[in-house]
Amino acid sequence: MKITRSSFLTLGLGAAAGLVFGTAPRSASAKEWKVIRVATEGAFPPYNMHAPDGRLIGFEPELLQELSARMNIKCEMIAQAWDGMIAGLTDGKYDAIMDAVSITPKRQEVIAFSTPYAAAPSGLAIMKDGAIKSLPGTGTRIQLADEVATKAAVEEMAKLLAGKTIGVQVATIQNDFLTKYLKDVVTIRTYSSGPDTFLDLKSGRVDAVMASAINLNASAKKSNGEMVASGYVFAGGLLGQGSAVGLRKGDPELKELFDKALKSVAEDGTLKRLALKWFEIDITPAL
Repeated sequence: MKITRSSFLTLGLGAAAGLVFGTAPRSASAKEWKVIRVATEGAFPPYNMHAPDGRLIGFEPELLQELSARMNIKCEMIAQAWDGMIAGLTDGKYDAIMDAVSITPKRQEVIAFSTPYAAAPSGLAIMKDGAIKSLPGTGTRIQLADEVATKAAVEEMAKLLAGKTIGVQVATIQNDFLTKYLKDVVTIRTYSSGPDTFLDLKSGRVDAVMASAINLNASAKKSNGEMVASGYVFAGGLLGQGSAVGLRKGDPELKELFDKALKSVAEDGTLKRLALKWFEIDITPAL
């Protein structure tokens, strides 16, 4: 049954093109949360991006609006650069991160995560008329836990990627993948911003880009067919267990609040509806 809202959500612009979702404050069990400040990149469509008027829009800003209502706590979303975002969380600059942050063992050593709200594989994009004409396995998902299948897929793709340059956003799971599986085959060029990887792909400075399949598909669609997703897509292992809200380990009550709200939006179909709206496919994980 759809959970009704006790009050109407107001959506406004902050001083730094942020979003404020306001409801009456509520006390959490261990700490009173009147405002939750949530960082996002604002440059990772369709998860999050800036509208022409400066507003933060996308899947995660709309999801946070729903979570704010169900937690009955005002949430402020602010734009922050991806590089250093986790450090900013642990330093107390904000209280949470919603930026398609994948749950990985390495990150779990530093921060806590809510239950996941999205699960998408990672893959490669190339220019339709670029140096790489196509890659094998397009549309086939490989689980990294299957070492035999992973080895075969990587070796098959490596034959066409040898000597090429692949762009990837720094400090991402896709960068970890390239470093582990293809560092001796390709040149890895890192970028502080995801959109910059696609700009260099279009200009010919890199031969391919690796990113979330959702981000790849959105960028390919925006390119009017000039850019295409190609090759196997990979999931699991060092690519994580899905995207979740990043939190400080010292705020267990905040994790409880987010987990409860995420369960609510999943159970009543809101999470699926938002995924279909922004991704055109259902990438909601099993909760």
